[in-house]
Amino acid sequence: MTDPLAQPDGSQSSSAAAGPLALRFISGKYQGGEFPLEEAHEIVIGRSSDLDMVLVEEMVSRKHARIAMEGGEISIEDLGSTNGTFVNGEKIRRATLKEGDRVLIGTSILKVVATTGSAPGMRPESGQLGVNATQRNRTMAGADESPRMSGSIEEVPLPDLMQLFGTSRKSGVLVIRTDVTIGRVYLDQGVVHYVTIDGSPDLPPLKAIYRMLGWPRGMFQLDPPDARKFDNPLDAQVQEILMEALRQQDEFNAIRGRLPEDDVPLVLCVPLEPALSALEAEELDALQLAINSPDFGAVMDQSPVSDLQTCQVVLKLINKGYLAAAE
Repeated sequence: MTDPLAQPDGSQSSSAAAGPLALRFISGKYQGGEFPLEEAHEIVIGRSSDLDMVLVEEMVSRKHARIAMEGGEISIEDLGSTNGTFVNGEKIRRATLKEGDRVLIGTSILKVVATTGSAPGMRPESGQLGVNATQRNRTMAGADESPRMSGSIEEVPLPDLMQLFGTSRKSGVLVIRTDVTIGRVYLDQGVVHYVTIDGSPDLPPLKAIYRMLGWPRGMFQLDPPDARKFDNPLDAQVQEILMEALRQQDEFNAIRGRLPEDDVPLVLCVPLEPALSALEAEELDALQLAINSPDFGAVMDQSPVSDLQTCQVVLKLINKGYLAAAE
């Protein structure tokens, strides 16, 4: 399977970047802050107050990692940290970075970006931390609250997050908020224990995670672990879920344009010309569900099979002249 975190073939290397490179915090309590990358200058990251980049949180070691740029090449090295350093979802000892790569240290995700030429040390937004290149020992902490991993899934897509959490064996509740609903992924040492989507209490957890992995927009936050017990827990490995989810998304996207919108009811074609006896059992079940449901979205929610299988069967029924979208 192609790594969901891999960059497209057209991504630029550090030597061909459009502007000076920087490390931008795209998740965590320093989100929005940038730390410039400079030739022949190394950045040592950790909890100790005398380092170049100070991240004060329990999951960061006193001396956690080192990043340096020499001859336009960016290297990163883990310095024997307790919880590890991750690049694009993979735990590393040493690696080379390029523009677009993501680094996970503690609860912070940093992305290598080309800056637009604004002066180092300027704050990207009010209340967000910028880092002055001349202030080598500036402490980037100061908040008393516990660090909370958060950000936008437009910046860090959910498949990327899931791979990061699986590899780094994170525990907690990943909360995804969209304009219309909230989803929750209960993680236990990187394993997906259970999944829920608000408003769809009967949705099986596997079906719920497949659906959430297709959400293009929303905000995420990793909350502390939840000790509640669920009936029929999922307890699935992240990589297994991602492989099947990406396959289903590809097939779903190929037919989605031929299906009704979620809020459109499905009605039985009248007069019904094709014979009901010609339908297979799964088609009969889907036909009855469609007739008894208020709209197509409810059909997908109530169907016992995946969204992809449901859509495939409904599309067959529409094409064969059994169902139609209500006008």
